[in-house]
Amino acid sequence: MRRKQKDSNFGKDTDHIRHLYTPEGEKLSDTPWDSYPRPQMRRSEWLSLNGKWTFRTSDEESSDILVPFCPESILSGYKGDIISGTEMHYQRSFDYPASWCGRRIILHFGAVSNKSKIFINRKQVFSHKNGYIPFEIDITEVLNSPGKGNIIEVIAINDLSGELPTGKQKAARGGMWYTPVSGIWQSVWLEPVFEDHISGLKITPDMNGADITVEGVYDAVIICEGNEYRMTSGKVRIEPETKRLWTPESPELYTFTVKSGNDSVESYFALRSLSVRTFAGIPRLCLNEKPYFFNGLLDQGYFSDGIYTPASYESYAKDILAMKALGFNTLRKHIKIEPEQFYYDCDRLGMVVFQDMVNNSDYSFFRDTLLPTLGLTRVSDRRMHRDPNSRAEFLDAMEKTVSLLYNHPCICYWTIFNEGWGQFESDRAYEKLKALDPGRFTDSTSGWFCQNKSDVESLHIYFKKLHLGKNKNLPQVLSEFGGYVYKSPEHSFNLRKTYGYKIFTDRDSYRKAMRLLYSEEILPLAKKGLSAAVCTQVSDVEDETNGILTYDRKECKLVPEDLHGIAMQIREHFQSLC
Repeated sequence: MRRKQKDSNFGKDTDHIRHLYTPEGEKLSDTPWDSYPRPQMRRSEWLSLNGKWTFRTSDEESSDILVPFCPESILSGYKGDIISGTEMHYQRSFDYPASWCGRRIILHFGAVSNKSKIFINRKQVFSHKNGYIPFEIDITEVLNSPGKGNIIEVIAINDLSGELPTGKQKAARGGMWYTPVSGIWQSVWLEPVFEDHISGLKITPDMNGADITVEGVYDAVIICEGNEYRMTSGKVRIEPETKRLWTPESPELYTFTVKSGNDSVESYFALRSLSVRTFAGIPRLCLNEKPYFFNGLLDQGYFSDGIYTPASYESYAKDILAMKALGFNTLRKHIKIEPEQFYYDCDRLGMVVFQDMVNNSDYSFFRDTLLPTLGLTRVSDRRMHRDPNSRAEFLDAMEKTVSLLYNHPCICYWTIFNEGWGQFESDRAYEKLKALDPGRFTDSTSGWFCQNKSDVESLHIYFKKLHLGKNKNLPQVLSEFGGYVYKSPEHSFNLRKTYGYKIFTDRDSYRKAMRLLYSEEILPLAKKGLSAAVCTQVSDVEDETNGILTYDRKECKLVPEDLHGIAMQIREHFQSLC
């Protein structure tokens, strides 16, 4: 712990709150996140604007902040408090290479939470709302000549009213609610493009090849494994001579280059299919037409020093590989959208992603947690959350999320609503999502308040013996369970409060309980019909200490021998079904 930071939720007494650095945070560079931010559409020329900016709120003097870390994080270097609704002002100067003259210059933001206005040389060039979706701006016309310098300013407000998607952020954090993430929290960067340039790709794979749509140009050639494919009517079909299917055990990727005029981008695809098939009268989720057990963990994507943003892009790979070593093959990305680096790492390292939409609207403990826990789970959602603005914002964000992440083969499953939070007309939302992406599994209502349309029956069970659902016509998914706590004080955020569902005071009893949970409950259910299981969770998060990794990523509470053998037994059973 390097310094104490203010915590408005605990008044002046914050000695029990520890601000922990991850290993990557302890060796933070002056220009963090210096890798190209868009792995699915790489260009060779770009310029990072991450690093030191000046920062102030409306009523204070300017100080330095380190972008892309939110001001609430210790990695940002900012020492003040951010109150919900505070107007934040960012500023820095920049220049660009003379070799970029004659091209269009695009300014990219990975994410700004959650309302923002962008100014270049004192002129407003853009406004945006949504704290999870990237945006880009052509700033060519307002730039000064190379060598004369430019000023970029960002005014941001994090609105936690519930109209916009905000996920687990809450002003009064505690328990299952976490510190808000305000302002810039993903990379900011510049890129030169030609007047006629490739603006996007859409990649739809199957087991034989991939259909690729090239956006923004009328003529393009794709080069893959030494073969050239010319675009017709905006599309290209690539069928590799050697078929190498993507699975978590063998995450095969095919790289390709798209060329159009002077423009060129690099990308990749995978061969894989998703389907539901029946084996011995039981519907199963299938990967590449074979029944596959999605052995997963809830992954909230929080880090002790950067909150939403790890100190380094390499942190994602470390988490993924640590979970694979334990026998897991799936991460349920819970109510958060990550930088694309995370999904790229899942693509290349072999980790399935069940992707949640980010909730908005209000949450009610009585309606959304207490009553369902007592058994009241069959409730119509037609008149729930009726505010037209929040409904429109959710559906708009859902469409943008699918568009943003569509090309990543690791994403196999969408979750629309979680535990009734913000839920409304889920059947209509299901139809809308299926129209956007018919090729992936869709879980309309994870946990409860299921309606008529969903690809799975999705249960959350924390306080009872695990069991299958009642709908025998749908694949069974246990989309949350576990939540077992072992708290390591030297690696814990809150020394006074502990949040979880079953508490163990020593590591040996925790490890034994986790082994029994999988050997005596998950393994038998997998044989009876369970297709996926998502245990809570990858890491501790603030008060929650029910993670396998500590919040600072310095300790793993399990070793591969604890669960890997059970995972292999489940895998062998599923292989026998074929």
